[in-house]
Amino acid sequence: MAVIRKAAVRDASRIAEILVFNKRMNYRSIYHDDIGSFCDIQVYPIAKAYIDDPASLESIWVYEDDFVKGMIHIEGTEIAELYVETFFQDEGIGAELIGFACREMHCDHLWVLEKNARAIAFYRRHGFSFTEERKQVEGTAEYIVKMEIPS
Repeated sequence: MAVIRKAAVRDASRIAEILVFNKRMNYRSIYHDDIGSFCDIQVYPIAKAYIDDPASLESIWVYEDDFVKGMIHIEGTEIAELYVETFFQDEGIGAELIGFACREMHCDHLWVLEKNARAIAFYRRHGFSFTEERKQVEGTAEYIVKMEIPS
């Protein structure tokens, strides 16, 4: 039976795997940065950071169905990150996570990479719309845009 629960230290390696592989799959074609994708972003250091600082997991929830298949990072009312293991995408896990964030955690906004069309389409399907806010990603030529659920 699937459950969304607070992340624990035992989830650190799965969360790190999900983050790393999603970032490689989704951002490499936008940033065109193999060093960043394959040298700077690594599973072990991310997992170790969670293990060494369990408090960093306080704002992360996981979708578990036999094992962790997705994660959502929530800061206040902002969805800071939402990733589903690539093998389990398009199975409704992302919808469950975003529904949980909006219903249970009262999330109402997020920032998304302007060129991430797939993520933008997903957020639109779940009621998010663009605002006028846009920020450059530090150290790059790329922008993130703010989306929110209209009140």
